Amino acid sequence: MFSYIIQGLIWTALITLGSFFFGSILGIAVAGARVSSSRIVRVCARVWVDIIRSVPPLVWLFLVFFGLAEVGLRLTSLIAAILTFSLIASAYLGEIYRGGLAAIGRGQIEAAQSLGLGRIDIFVRIVAPQVFRTVSPSMVTYGIGLMKDSALASTIGVVEMTFRANQVAQNTGEGLSAFLTVGLIYLAFSVPLGVWARHSDAKASQKYQVG
Repeated sequence: MFSYIIQGLIWTALITLGSFFFGSILGIAVAGARVSSSRIVRVCARVWVDIIRSVPPLVWLFLVFFGLAEVGLRLTSLIAAILTFSLIASAYLGEIYRGGLAAIGRGQIEAAQSLGLGRIDIFVRIVAPQVFRTVSPSMVTYGIGLMKDSALASTIGVVEMTFRANQVAQNTGEGLSAFLTVGLIYLAFSVPLGVWARHSDAKASQKYQVG
């Protein structure tokens, strides 16, 4: 039973890492739009974030998987799950990035501009490294939540751990041990990452207080 369930970890990892990767890239665009000089762009980005965050992930998953199929665009369950969670992640990570951008002093950017650095150089050399250090604990925390949300993909047929545990429960009646196994696997990843995120966040807070 354990070996059968653990095989589903591959699918859980694919959904989590794939969604986090694409969501991170889209999140940069969302964060940029949220702080844009254009009011229209800022409003559109805010609406996107509010809409995404106001609807449960499971509903978005069904909308993407069944809704797109209804209009002729049939996606595999895995692709639909990654697409859905990537879009959701773009809103949450975009807000995390925006918070990181707000922590950067305007004086640093102005100083870089006075030295003749262009926008790309300023972003790569000054903005991005500081934002990443600031938001990495929050990103890890979101990643933990994303990993747990990936279990929802079982509802559209992705054979990840929860799906396999449900099959074991139905076929053998060993539901307690099957889902306990899944829970322990999630704990094995979530607890160490959560401890690291809290430690990093506390360390960063102390640094800013001292500064």
